[in-house]
Amino acid sequence: MINCLIVDDEPLAIEIIEGYINLTDGLQLSGKCSNAQMAFEALHINTIDLILLDIKMPEISGLDFIKSLKNPPAVIFTTAYSEYAADSYELEAVDYLLKPITYERFRKAIDKCLKLKTPTDAEEKHYTYFKVSGVLIKVFHADILFVQSIKDYLLIHTLTENFIVHMTMKYISELLPFLVFNRVHRSYLINNSHISSISKDYILILDNRIPIGESYRKPLADLKNTFR
Repeated sequence: MINCLIVDDEPLAIEIIEGYINLTDGLQLSGKCSNAQMAFEALHINTIDLILLDIKMPEISGLDFIKSLKNPPAVIFTTAYSEYAADSYELEAVDYLLKPITYERFRKAIDKCLKLKTPTDAEEKHYTYFKVSGVLIKVFHADILFVQSIKDYLLIHTLTENFIVHMTMKYISELLPFLVFNRVHRSYLINNSHISSISKDYILILDNRIPIGESYRKPLADLKNTFR
């Protein structure tokens, strides 16, 4: 799965590219930004594999934004101006799409990206940045015990401290590696590596009893078997 970030100051352009992403297998939209500053913050919060990036934007251009990144993700430029094509290829862009962009042309660029993308286990990030009280906090996945949903917020329980973030359970479920974390209840996401025991109704993580939701019992059957 390729996690995509759209960066464009035109709402209609964002809407079109978002629609194309939703039509394409293997792509997942992880964020939409209207300027470079928002994109910079998104890159530190989410794992982004591909940026669909406009060039002419207020304050910081798409070209300058990519130049400012130490280890930028793959990038496909989306612009109405053909004169920047040479500059984009100097930055090793996957492709350069001229607006208005057809789905056929978009798909061709994505196919090129899929051929170039060969991820390995060594490249997988083992941490995620979360915005806590306006500050980005680096949290290692191995330190997370479980995540609890409380109204419009999430409480991330770790080995050393807890963090409150404004995020949905669905979003964090997609953000964290699915082979390590399991949704066991509409209000709980757990780290499998910290499970002490599993019963019919709850999972024990250290001294914490995590309830198992009725609709999650069947998907958890295989996991439960590993603890017998």
